[in-house]
Amino acid sequence: MSLMPIKYQFNGFLNISKPTNITSMEVVRRVKLLTGMRKRVGHGGTLDPLANGVLPICLGQATRLMEYIINGSKRYSMRIRLGISTTTYDSEGEVLSKKSATHITSRDVEETLDAFRGEILQVPPMYSALKQNGQRLYNLARKGITVERNPRKVNVTSLKLARFEPPDLTLDVDCGRGLYLRSLGHDLGQALGCGAHITKLTRIRSGPFLLKDAQTLNQLETPNNGLEKTILHPDFALNHLKSLLVGDLERKLLQNGAPIRLMDIMDTPPHLESRRAYTPKGVFIGLIRFHRSDGEWHPHKIFELDAHSPYAPV
Repeated sequence: MSLMPIKYQFNGFLNISKPTNITSMEVVRRVKLLTGMRKRVGHGGTLDPLANGVLPICLGQATRLMEYIINGSKRYSMRIRLGISTTTYDSEGEVLSKKSATHITSRDVEETLDAFRGEILQVPPMYSALKQNGQRLYNLARKGITVERNPRKVNVTSLKLARFEPPDLTLDVDCGRGLYLRSLGHDLGQALGCGAHITKLTRIRSGPFLLKDAQTLNQLETPNNGLEKTILHPDFALNHLKSLLVGDLERKLLQNGAPIRLMDIMDTPPHLESRRAYTPKGVFIGLIRFHRSDGEWHPHKIFELDAHSPYAPV
């Protein structure tokens, strides 16, 4: 595989299906090689090497929208093995304990899951990238050092038992930012009294990015793959926000950092509500925010794009 000419500058997203056994940063490295872009390439939320599934890649100006992907909702399918606890809470760690789980029923699991739904407190695992006193927790864990971690609030919007095939079970999980799936599997095993660890984890959805629409790295790295047609427009990640149209004068004001007034808006937005702004020709201008104090829309993230967006309002 050879580098594309540096003259290429892509702005948008790639919806990639990450395989197991490689890091998210390895995916970024291969995308840089594929596109010839050495800067402004990043991923929208780390997947552990053990995990596979949706990994959105941001290119060019779309890297400014990374926060909307990272902070967005996610859906996972996770397979858990009951009866065995490990140091890393997954199948790559050393076994800490083994207990019989033959007495655990699907009803036991269903009843226990109630405690893990909604807003919950979760203690991050030692094998995580969180820092304490300037050191990554996983580096401390590899040295055999365990430190106290403060519990964090996380939101589990949906948690369903998809399959129960003892000693394995599969959960479907919808969640917000910050949930550690490995900790969820471990904590479930502790609550059941038998221990548990994750053996498989797949991200099915990240915001609007779906696994069924994702492409593999091998597909993208095939010669004459039509990469340009694969890249999603930057505003694809913002389709959950309302949109509005602005004229040429307003566009110039926004691009110069000045606020604008829009008199034909039918509703009164909440303070600091963000909306997607487009020209009447469907060119994406960027995100603007409403300020109640002055009744004006202020530029928030303004882009320099010329191509018509397929997600522009009709």
